[in-house]
Amino acid sequence: MIGFDYGTSNCAVGVMEGNNPKILPLGDHGRYIASNLYAPSRDVIVNWLYKHLPPAEQTTFQRQRQRQLLKGQAALRELALDGYPTELSFGVQALNNYLQEPDEGYYIKSPKSFLGASGLLPQQIELFEDIVAAMMSNVKRLTEATLGRGVTQTVIGRPVNFQGLRGEESNRQALQILTNAARRVGFKEVEFQFEPVAAGFEYEARLEKETRVLVVDIGGGTTDCSMLLMGPKQAAAQDRTGDLLSHSGERVGGNDFDIAFALKGMMPGFGMDSMLKTGKAVPVNSYWQAMAINNINHQTEFYSAANGRFLQQLIRDAERPELLSRLLTVQKNKLSYRVVNAAEQGKIALTDCPQQRVDLSDIDDGFTLDLDRDGFASACQRELAKIAALMQDAIAQAGCRPDVVFVTGGTAKSPVLSQFLQQQFQHTPIVIGDHFGSVTAGLTRWARTIYS
Repeated sequence: MIGFDYGTSNCAVGVMEGNNPKILPLGDHGRYIASNLYAPSRDVIVNWLYKHLPPAEQTTFQRQRQRQLLKGQAALRELALDGYPTELSFGVQALNNYLQEPDEGYYIKSPKSFLGASGLLPQQIELFEDIVAAMMSNVKRLTEATLGRGVTQTVIGRPVNFQGLRGEESNRQALQILTNAARRVGFKEVEFQFEPVAAGFEYEARLEKETRVLVVDIGGGTTDCSMLLMGPKQAAAQDRTGDLLSHSGERVGGNDFDIAFALKGMMPGFGMDSMLKTGKAVPVNSYWQAMAINNINHQTEFYSAANGRFLQQLIRDAERPELLSRLLTVQKNKLSYRVVNAAEQGKIALTDCPQQRVDLSDIDDGFTLDLDRDGFASACQRELAKIAALMQDAIAQAGCRPDVVFVTGGTAKSPVLSQFLQQQFQHTPIVIGDHFGSVTAGLTRWARTIYS
């Protein structure tokens, strides 16, 4: 049995060693593998997945997906003839492969962000299930190689809401995709646990008395809050329904902070906020679409041929055409992920330094941007306000104030977030958990509880 944090930003796996959870190393990736996938062609994902499925699943899969498999085989032959690699890559290697040739291949970051999206066509849901299954298969194989044995039982973390407030249909859709993918790659028993609840279970192990804990999990794709009644007595129970006093959650997380920072902190260097020769402001819609890497429709619109022609006309009409030419370069070479990744890396660097210079010379010769913490805080006011509302919603639902606030999630490492949380809870102790490992550890504890 394992605890499996299939996260928006990273994936991790835990097993129990005695009374303590241990986060496993996953081959060369270390304990955390970035939730990215790169394929030399989208059509070959289904073939890679077929090759790595358990034998019992291959026959059914082949019968169901014969047309896609044949299409993938043709793509594989063409790639081999052209001398391109034919394997999928994951984690940091997937990002590196994308950055080497961003206009080639198929790259997806944080597919968990899309699973609850409304209006997905059946073929899109099928594609996301294949992508999730491929990532889970890779993690499962690495886990089994580390343990030297198979794993068939798992507890997978889930946000309170995948898409938005009260989005139960979105939640059902996302959970069905995750369940189908997990069972396809060989997990025989699959259960889910709210990510903030799991993080709370890990914190609970150190408590010596009954405590009301507000868990705030600021992850890559969502922020989730749970008010929990915790302590030694509660930890011994298998049914924790009565201890879960409230939940709130929304799709606002690290990805949204990165996108906001890229848009407001970097896009001015691409011509946003500049003027046309007529004296009017440059339209901002294409800038929003360019940075919205977690929105399928916006990205499709941005990379359309019609938008390319629109940007060319804007360049002719602009007072500073050299700036807008950078946005056209992003559009022509499919560099949205490249720019948002630069914002993400800048955000991470600002954890230790108040200022950071970002090199974008691959987009325009000599192009650099200076970022700072104040700019990050200013860019993310909307996201911070949403998190404040979620915390207050959880407190209001519970009808009581927390004795302690337990904070986890990689985004919470930012000094801007730390200062923000201190301002929200000036008279309540704030405990910082393992930013990346608390959820995995708690899922692992819960796996032992329900499967033992």
